[in-house]
Amino acid sequence: MSHTPYGYRIINGKAVIDEQAAEQVKNLFQSYLTGDSLATAAKKADINAFHAGISRMLQNKRYLGDEYYPALIDSDTFAAAESERIRRAEKLGRVREPKVKKEVVYPTSFRISEGTEQFDDPFQQAEYAYSLIETEVNVDGGQ
Repeated sequence: MSHTPYGYRIINGKAVIDEQAAEQVKNLFQSYLTGDSLATAAKKADINAFHAGISRMLQNKRYLGDEYYPALIDSDTFAAAESERIRRAEKLGRVREPKVKKEVVYPTSFRISEGTEQFDDPFQQAEYAYSLIETEVNVDGGQ
């Protein structure tokens, strides 16, 4: 299992809520939703973490509860924090759009004439073999 999220402790193999840390996580979400920056919200919640760590905390779905972790944040608060995070990122132009990859079509078969010459030098033989290629046939049948 991965790292135990902030706000939980493992006791006898089960995740339980660490009341003090859980209250800090709840305060973090509330401060962020009231308009505070990530760093300010963390400072108000008395959580000592970097910007990226706080952002990951706000996106951690384990706080909603699952088969192992008990719920720490209600789904409405989590959804509101996520939509606020996305809204702020769009406003600042920090949304990464996936690049559209250009499809490259490689030739799938070649037409080659019969080779008649043999060379002792392998490089010269390879050069001769490549010179025998007449056309390349693409996937779509074009040349």
